[in-house]
Amino acid sequence: MLGRGRVDAGRAVRFTFDGAPIDAFAGDTIASALLANGLHLVGRSFKYHRPRGILTAGSEEPNALVGVARGGGRFTPNVRATVQEAVDGLEVTSQNRWPSLRHDLGVVNDRLSPLLGAGFYYKTFMWPGSFWDRVYEPLIRRAAGLGRAPRERDPDSYAACYAHCDVLVVGAGPAGLAAALAAGRSGARVILADEGSELGGSLLATPSATIDGAPAFDFVDRAAAELATLANVTVLNRTTAIAYDHENMVGLVERRTDHLAAPPDGVPRELLWRVRATRVVLAQGGIERPLVFDGNDRPGVMLAGAAQTYLNRYGVLVGRRVVVATTHNSAWHAAFDLADAGVATLVADMRAAVPEWLLAQASEHGIEVLTNAVPTATRGRHRVSAVRLLAGGSARWVPCDALLMSGGWTPTLHLWSHTRGTVRWDGARFLPDRPTEACRVAGANGGAWGLAAALTEGAQAGADAATDAGFRASASPLKVEYDHEGGGDASSALPSDRPAKKAFVDFQNDVTVRDIRLAVTEGMRSIEHVKRYTTNGMATDQGKLSGLNGLVIAADALGVNPPEVGLTTFRPPYTPTTFATLAGIRRGATFDPERRTVIDPWAEARGAVFEPVGQWRRARHFPRDGETMDEAVARECRTTRAAAGLFDASTLGKIEVVGPDAAEFLNRMYTNPLLKLGVGRCRYALLLGDDGFIRDDGVIARLGEDRFHVTTTTGGAARVLATMEDYLQTEWSGLDVWLTSTTEHWATIAVNGPRARGILAPHVEGLDLAADAFAHMSVATCRVCGVPARLFRVSFTGEVGFEVNVPSGAGLAVWQALVAAGEAHGATVYGTEAMHVMRAEKGYIIVGQDTDGTVTPHDAGLSWAIGRKKADFVGMRALARPGMVKPDRRQLVGLATQDPSVVLEEGAQVVADPAAKVPARMIGHVTSAYGSDAVGRSIALALVEGGHRRAGERLFVPMEARTHAVTVVPTVALDPDGTRLDG
Repeated sequence: MLGRGRVDAGRAVRFTFDGAPIDAFAGDTIASALLANGLHLVGRSFKYHRPRGILTAGSEEPNALVGVARGGGRFTPNVRATVQEAVDGLEVTSQNRWPSLRHDLGVVNDRLSPLLGAGFYYKTFMWPGSFWDRVYEPLIRRAAGLGRAPRERDPDSYAACYAHCDVLVVGAGPAGLAAALAAGRSGARVILADEGSELGGSLLATPSATIDGAPAFDFVDRAAAELATLANVTVLNRTTAIAYDHENMVGLVERRTDHLAAPPDGVPRELLWRVRATRVVLAQGGIERPLVFDGNDRPGVMLAGAAQTYLNRYGVLVGRRVVVATTHNSAWHAAFDLADAGVATLVADMRAAVPEWLLAQASEHGIEVLTNAVPTATRGRHRVSAVRLLAGGSARWVPCDALLMSGGWTPTLHLWSHTRGTVRWDGARFLPDRPTEACRVAGANGGAWGLAAALTEGAQAGADAATDAGFRASASPLKVEYDHEGGGDASSALPSDRPAKKAFVDFQNDVTVRDIRLAVTEGMRSIEHVKRYTTNGMATDQGKLSGLNGLVIAADALGVNPPEVGLTTFRPPYTPTTFATLAGIRRGATFDPERRTVIDPWAEARGAVFEPVGQWRRARHFPRDGETMDEAVARECRTTRAAAGLFDASTLGKIEVVGPDAAEFLNRMYTNPLLKLGVGRCRYALLLGDDGFIRDDGVIARLGEDRFHVTTTTGGAARVLATMEDYLQTEWSGLDVWLTSTTEHWATIAVNGPRARGILAPHVEGLDLAADAFAHMSVATCRVCGVPARLFRVSFTGEVGFEVNVPSGAGLAVWQALVAAGEAHGATVYGTEAMHVMRAEKGYIIVGQDTDGTVTPHDAGLSWAIGRKKADFVGMRALARPGMVKPDRRQLVGLATQDPSVVLEEGAQVVADPAAKVPARMIGHVTSAYGSDAVGRSIALALVEGGHRRAGERLFVPMEARTHAVTVVPTVALDPDGTRLDG
């Protein structure tokens, strides 16, 4: 502590770094604490394993990536030490080194660097070919990555939320604070998001400036206090805007517990905000550019703005004898502050002419100044000890324990680029140009250097954004004194007096000037090609520091202006984001939430064995004491066909289609003719894709002239509804139709078997269930067990069948009543496996099991379901394509095994000649196979080439133990005339 900064000296914090204790204060980051303890070496570079130190003070940090363990299985690799706050008990470890940070054997790569230049992997791992699997791939996998992946299960929770606002301000530096105040005072709903632990941004590094007569720190505190009093303003600290999507949808990630030693129970570690804003103000500031020279990566070499931040915000001196190398006025202010703190300071400015007022202030501070001076090399192993300066045609080594550099400032264009907003080149940098969204840019984010300019632009942007959102707003002028104005920017090209051996452009990926020039020499002309060939800008910092320098060097090598080389594409997220944050609650049991029907608890209590079907948990069978699954399923089938069976069919997808044009809409969607379907009648229907292949099937029931109840397969409900909505909104928007998913609204109970009518009739009010009064494929509204119901006379078993649909809230009670009634008739409850067997005995298909996305109605034997007089339906044109009517297409057939006791394996291949040379040509595969008591042998369905014309033909199915002979038979194995349906 130097009597400076905003850390709380009354609250001590202790953590460890590579096992050594580190003392810090509340408000420190890991980086500031390490520097305060004299530690500059914090990691090793990716490729060459060179010693690396802290380079920045923000989220653009490429070097100081550490592993952080919080106890209880909480471990995160690649944490930026410049962002992570110091917390009691943290276990911080350096990365990418072995056996230790100071003595890393991987540094041998640095000696081999002449062999590891740009594109070496394209040239090295090509020969001999046999080495790839045995040598190259294992070696590359071991070398990949910086930190180690966590090995324990993450105990933290993560969440997501949606928010709407009139004005979203990204960044809480001077421009962002001014924008939020101007917009907030108008009454507009404002969200202010900043990635820092406190508001202020660059103001926290420049306390000597005054705003309206108050020091910068006081202005920050007053602004934060006023914003806290405005009920219409939400302030989000520790929140990074990671993505800017279409129509002002901005993704924010709020870090809620990483700054706490003991995270409270129930609080998510990170919260993903999806914010829809009427207007957006981008005030993210700028990113300081490093200089490029030999040895610019040594520990102790850092950005001038970072050193100023560590001094004024954290009270930490980065060195006692400092050289400041710069092309920009802003670095001089860092030198003045360091000199005021008692640091011996020398400023080496690459410009030939420097403003006189800077020279005068330097003289007052006792700072030695060199103009037209260029850093060309550094010395030092684990920390810089000297810098070579070339000035006036002569070079000299200047001792130092910290070298601060500044090549000017680059606007933070990442979010702007996410929207595809255009940029323009001003001779030194790219600036935002034409927006594509309702967005404004203020302060350094738009190229305005200096505090006064940032405050003025921010206030105006906030007022304009609020006005555009419908509020009356104005921008109040602010008076600034001791402004740390910007200015300057010279080329960061290397001096020509000596070749640069290790002049780094991308610090994280170890990309040098030589690499970029080599890429140009080898034919790369676009910056995107240079980027991929050298990996410049492809690290976790997305080229925040390296992008513009790499572009300038490539342009110089090509002899063109930088805009002619192009600008790389910035992609979300803005900073590395944990997978857990993006997944939110979708992990573990909630990764794919298991849906359960209202009857599920009853089934569980009765010992049901369950299976997943789509997202649903369904009862597969109900075994009795000592029964195997096959025995239980056989019993359930026998009882249903001999007496009756009850089945929970609530998972069937259900869609209500309502409106004057409902019939016309469904007639266009499905293959079947539906315009003249009578009220109170049902029809089996097929839904095809544009390609003519079966996508889904179900029963369509007409409840009224303008109302239909459509069922879908269990797994296809969401997909079918989305398809319907797609056509309704994009193809037939003129139709007057409403679509509503009602799957969860109705509990569906299927009652099947010869005694089904006797079980159900006593519980039905307002409807005669006699066969001649309520025929097969009818629907009616009535009351079942006193509950309003929709009753369908349909069957998926081939027996007399009814489907009772009652509101879900009454589903369990109705189920229990019907099961009790069924016991008197010798009925049973059956599961999905028995349902599969009985439907297969009747040749009824299951879409997705007996179809594979390439099956047409004709292939499935369902040509009768196509309306012959229909003018059009989805997929109709595709059915006429030559390939869709070829006689050798795979078509659905039945298979009877020569040995009736053999049950084929589903998915097993079908061959015509078992003696053919291995591998034999496969002509089809088994889609469904079961043992059937009702038929007296095993049954199977299969898709076979030209299957419809192979009736009676002998084919073969190879399985693990032996090859089985089968005969092609009709798909319907039981009651082909359908007499059992009428009961």
